[in-house]
Amino acid sequence: MIDLHTHTNKSDGTDSPRELVNKSIAQGLTVLGICDHDTTSGWEEAIQTVRGNLALALGSEISCLTHDGISVHMLGLLFDGAHQQMQVMLEETRDGRLPRMRKMLEKMNAAGVNISMADVEAARPEGATLGRPHLADALVNKGIIKSRDEAFQGMLNNDSEFYVSHAAPTPADAIAMIRSAGGVAVIAHPFASHRGEILQASDFHELVAAGLNGIEVDHRDQNPEERAMLRAIARELDLAVTGSSDYHGTGKLNSLAEFQTSPSEWEKLEALADKRRVVRA
Repeated sequence: MIDLHTHTNKSDGTDSPRELVNKSIAQGLTVLGICDHDTTSGWEEAIQTVRGNLALALGSEISCLTHDGISVHMLGLLFDGAHQQMQVMLEETRDGRLPRMRKMLEKMNAAGVNISMADVEAARPEGATLGRPHLADALVNKGIIKSRDEAFQGMLNNDSEFYVSHAAPTPADAIAMIRSAGGVAVIAHPFASHRGEILQASDFHELVAAGLNGIEVDHRDQNPEERAMLRAIARELDLAVTGSSDYHGTGKLNSLAEFQTSPSEWEKLEALADKRRVVRA
């Protein structure tokens, strides 16, 4: 079983890297992709824990914005974690999250929602990349909403009156950086329309020109029709097809390995990195 898109408490998941690796081993996964948002801070703990038949495909989920303001998430896998320019880009993207959070809180306060930065910080694990899920958890803790899912279907949706975008690279720039760092770029859940505005099929040609390697097709936030469209795009553009859980622990309903990548597609994707960076015990 190959699951290339999961999160730990180094961003907005609830499992530590150690706990996630242990769960993956117990569940019989053969390849685990850890892609915390805009950070590689969970890599070392995962590397120290991996054993048995499990291999790690380490990476990061990079927050991007198109020139039209559409939010896109780009999975960078198997890149060199010591690549300085990549780490600068990740750091700059993380830095943009704080002013964004403050603006969202200001909007909520103006609408009569009693929530503060202290509430958000109390809900964020130490060292985790700040994000909307921590705001969702703070809202849950205060009894304003019932769950993260409710938050992202309403108050924290990209189309919500409270939504604020943040400084981020374009998808093409993120892809170019991932490739420069020796990794492979897979666009995450690109047709998840319930999250807000999405890309059009024609947009993929520009991403391929920038170096895109794969499309996350099988994902719970994309319905069968959307998956079929993405599979056709991947076939037309000779891109790898992945399936992933986007597991966040108890933070979301997604179950580990509920969607998977076939061994043949993973082999195709892995071969496109400039070095063999899969980590084994």
